[in-house]
Amino acid sequence: MNQPDDLLKYPIGRAKLPSEPLTGAERTALIQQIAELPAQLTVAARAVGGVGLEQPYRPGGWNGRQVIHHVADSHMNAYVRIRLALTEDNPTIKPYEEQAWAELPDVAATPITVSLALLESLHTRLVTLLHHLNEGDWQRTFYHPGNQRTSTLDQTLALYAWHGQHHLAHVKSLIAVD
Repeated sequence: MNQPDDLLKYPIGRAKLPSEPLTGAERTALIQQIAELPAQLTVAARAVGGVGLEQPYRPGGWNGRQVIHHVADSHMNAYVRIRLALTEDNPTIKPYEEQAWAELPDVAATPITVSLALLESLHTRLVTLLHHLNEGDWQRTFYHPGNQRTSTLDQTLALYAWHGQHHLAHVKSLIAVD
């Protein structure tokens, strides 16, 4: 059942992870979402503007600056997790404290353009890697001790495509904030 805060917290809905292997067409569409995210996030951040990015996207939520830096932090972790899954047998990944990372001093002190550029370069590498995976690679796994779940790379692809769109919607919601 939806909570009152769900629409603000999850403007595109909660992530839905595939239980079966994705088709090639589904993977291509998700990879395209990941490829397009840095440019989309840059456009949205420019539309919001510097003052607007200091506003939270919901009561008690992060401000736009924190969201943008978080996307870069999160997707760096995803990239490493994917590489670990491709080179090790079901590795246990290291979770991180997202809220604590969002409150570190570099988040307020670093221009968002740094994380947007980082995201552009990171997604170039990530998309290149994803385009070169074979069918078996997509079923490789890693274990996340925080949620006590094993995830396939298909599920990871779906999660991070959703994650990018989820936070893009948060930033876009700040465009209307005065």
